[in-house]
Amino acid sequence: MTLTIEITSDFICPWCWVAETRLQRALAQLDPAVDVQWVWHPFELNPDMPAAGLDRRTYRTQKFGSWAYSLQLDAQTVQATQQDGLAFRYDLMTPTPNTLQAHRLTGFAAQQGHATTMAERLFRAYFAEGANIAEVEVLVQLAGEVGLDQSTVRRFLQSDAGIPAVREQEQQAIAQGVHGVPSIRIGTQVLSGAQPLAVFVTALQTAIQDLPLQASMGGQS
Repeated sequence: MTLTIEITSDFICPWCWVAETRLQRALAQLDPAVDVQWVWHPFELNPDMPAAGLDRRTYRTQKFGSWAYSLQLDAQTVQATQQDGLAFRYDLMTPTPNTLQAHRLTGFAAQQGHATTMAERLFRAYFAEGANIAEVEVLVQLAGEVGLDQSTVRRFLQSDAGIPAVREQEQQAIAQGVHGVPSIRIGTQVLSGAQPLAVFVTALQTAIQDLPLQASMGGQS
């Protein structure tokens, strides 16, 4: 039996990285015989962001009223996630990127069976390394690191392929009531935000217990 986990997220959302990390830790505590299918759905927190992104200090000063308050929010994120083993390096981030290209790349990687490793690499590149994940060549390099053919990825990103799929999925998410990320569906349960590890463990256990029932109901005519 296979448990499906669907994550609607954006790559500039720190709590999306935290949620995915906690989910992986929660899964490690469960029965390894359960197969998991990860499904990644795109959601742009800043859909009107210029393609080249914006200077992070300028953007967040305008968004939050002051750079000092922005730094305070960054510090709170670091403090709240100390037990998650994530190395947030806000000091390395220069632009706030447009994430359309990153979502397109994740969709492409999904076709090759690499969606989750690609998503994890994108999160780490942005939050831990300060990479500009709006730039094609940066994305090509990251794609190569997870086993994708760089030339093929470059051609894909330089085309318009995958854009309609991203837009359609985003509209579907909004229609389903998603207005913020992360939004995580585990079986039939939907969780919002980076929940504590224990909450994810309980949700996973419940979903796994429901799998035989769902399978039997699915077999009824």
